[in-house]
Amino acid sequence: MKKFFSEFKKFITRGNVIDLAVGMIIGAAFTAIVNALVNGIFKPLINAIPMGNIQGLITMLVPKNSEGVQVPANSADIDLAKSVYINWGDFIMAVISFFITALVLFLIIKAINTVREKGKSLADKQKENIQKKLKKGKITAEEAEQEVAAIEAAPAAPVETTDDLLREIRDLLKAANKTE
Repeated sequence: MKKFFSEFKKFITRGNVIDLAVGMIIGAAFTAIVNALVNGIFKPLINAIPMGNIQGLITMLVPKNSEGVQVPANSADIDLAKSVYINWGDFIMAVISFFITALVLFLIIKAINTVREKGKSLADKQKENIQKKLKKGKITAEEAEQEVAAIEAAPAAPVETTDDLLREIRDLLKAANKTE
């Protein structure tokens, strides 16, 4: 049992698990923003599209009045709370949410890849300069190998600790809650 808990502790304190948790928190916050945009702005606009006597994009399956009694589909007494219908507006909103989320994630990943590529090209340029120095006899082969090893060992960008990231997220969430 002790071994189980020590393995669990090792798993949970591993950096990538904490990074995943941070990603989940950011994802949840981003989802709330997208949902507010879609439900608060886009949905009213789409549901304002007139369809017969009823406003919105719906397909009435079983129209009922406020007492729960079935009424004709073109009746003015239809109560949506009691009726059975397909709400196409909700479906369209889910599709729009998906595309907004996918677009933003694409842009984020594209930015990360661009930064990585620039970091790689910078390292490649540094290696080329070392090779030029070696050819000109300004450094020895051993020095060149040491410099290349140092470039390859160096992180591409300053690495923040997980605690720093969690602290930043907490501060952002506190600021967001204060503005609401």
